[in-house]
Amino acid sequence: MDHSGHGMTMDLPPFTLGRGLEWSADPFFLVACLVGLGLYGWGVVRLVRRGDKWPAGRTVAFVIGVLTIALMMCTRLNDYGMVMFSVHMVQHMVISMVSPILILLGAPITLALRALPTAGRGRKGPRELLLMFLHSRYMRIITHPAFTIPLFIASLYGLYFTPLFDTLMGSKPGHIAMMVHFFAVGLVFFWPIMGVDPGPHRPGYLMRMLELFAGMPFHAFFGIALMMASEPMVGTFENPPASLGIEALSDQNAAGGIAWAFSEIPSVLVLVALLFQWYASDQRQARRTDRAADRDGDKELEAYNAYLASLNAQGR
Repeated sequence: MDHSGHGMTMDLPPFTLGRGLEWSADPFFLVACLVGLGLYGWGVVRLVRRGDKWPAGRTVAFVIGVLTIALMMCTRLNDYGMVMFSVHMVQHMVISMVSPILILLGAPITLALRALPTAGRGRKGPRELLLMFLHSRYMRIITHPAFTIPLFIASLYGLYFTPLFDTLMGSKPGHIAMMVHFFAVGLVFFWPIMGVDPGPHRPGYLMRMLELFAGMPFHAFFGIALMMASEPMVGTFENPPASLGIEALSDQNAAGGIAWAFSEIPSVLVLVALLFQWYASDQRQARRTDRAADRDGDKELEAYNAYLASLNAQGR
């Protein structure tokens, strides 16, 4: 299979972490990462200059999220991922589960809505178009669990266990499209569950937890299927280059183990983020209740005290 455009993948030496982390940038993802960081930085600077605050934790989460994409796609991990199922699975899991979670915690849409100027009455600028997109029927469909959960599952079984995977891996544009798809699926799956940004589908916290755990067992089963297989299941990785010194089935077993492990790690991260958001939401609600009580002179408490006084008078 031709892996042109990904370096000398057919003559790669045996994989080591040091070799995998060597610089080997994919131009598409390098430019995308730089543009993403640049736009986010512009938004933060714009807010700071006008005296607004932006949580540092969100910036850190977004930057790390983008850097995880660069780590997977702009190093020789990308070259090894073309011929080693295990390395490819690391790429897939990070780009579809770790990177989206971190980027969503960075709240890029909220930042854009606060940083972009309004276009004025009767006009539509970037901010207005973004709002229209967020409230569109299309967004309501692609962020609904009836769509996101089947898509999340189909991106595993419908891709790896059909000829589609080999077709996409056969060309550089196909490989890029597949990685972009993995990232997009992760975004639309995790956004309604734990994203900070506003969205058309935002259920209660308990329902979000149910949505999270509805998809993860299928992820674990996928990894187990790869580990238990008695023969290579994906044509692309059936005959790894001899220079790698690996056996296809053992590499597939390792890929299955990676997929299984990643069904647990992001679940814990998202669950922690959800519990924190739930607690913060309760605290905000309590503060709003206190402010309302201060504004009306604590009339509810006064009414209750008057009720107790009336009962006491009747008892006399």
